[in-house]
Amino acid sequence: MARGPKYRVFFRRRREAKTDYYLRQRLLLSRLPRFVIRRSLKHSIAQIVNARIEGDFVITSGHTNELKRDFGWLGGCGNMPASYLVGFLTGYRGLELNVSKAILDIGTFSPIGGSRLFAALKGAIDAGLNIPHNEKILPDESRIRGEHIADYANLIFEMDPEKYERHFSKYLERGLDPRGLPEHFDAIKDKMSEKYEGG
Repeated sequence: MARGPKYRVFFRRRREAKTDYYLRQRLLLSRLPRFVIRRSLKHSIAQIVNARIEGDFVITSGHTNELKRDFGWLGGCGNMPASYLVGFLTGYRGLELNVSKAILDIGTFSPIGGSRLFAALKGAIDAGLNIPHNEKILPDESRIRGEHIADYANLIFEMDPEKYERHFSKYLERGLDPRGLPEHFDAIKDKMSEKYEGG
């Protein structure tokens, strides 16, 4: 560690690479709620957060576990379709609570165009939230629906059925043929729309 009277120790969350305080300051200057997206290997989480003097206040949130529990999602929770659906769900919940506009907060994650983070952003936008963004960063519709997963599953099935059963064992245990993932995605999305739009 550096020594001397001019050495400044960063805040703990900055040292742990959990918070970029310069980015946070710029986001707070917008005076808009933040649409916060976080991900792990197995899950995605989206929140709409207001900053207050005493700390952040979560207005509403969505988690990939809720897709399974409340809407019958049978696919994986760490993939792009699940991330989109979490953003879609959180966007609807925000609108119900009179949040119409927000600003994106991806924290310390690298802003890689077409990634799961931006799939969640696309979901919130499709639900009706106004979030400033560049269209180029959003993933293709085919990847959002999981067509790349279905195509890969079909390829493996044709080449080696045993490997297909091993590779997609979790899908098959839950009763979902991964080759039908795009249709399953559409069904879950329609179920969400019906619930929140009253259709």
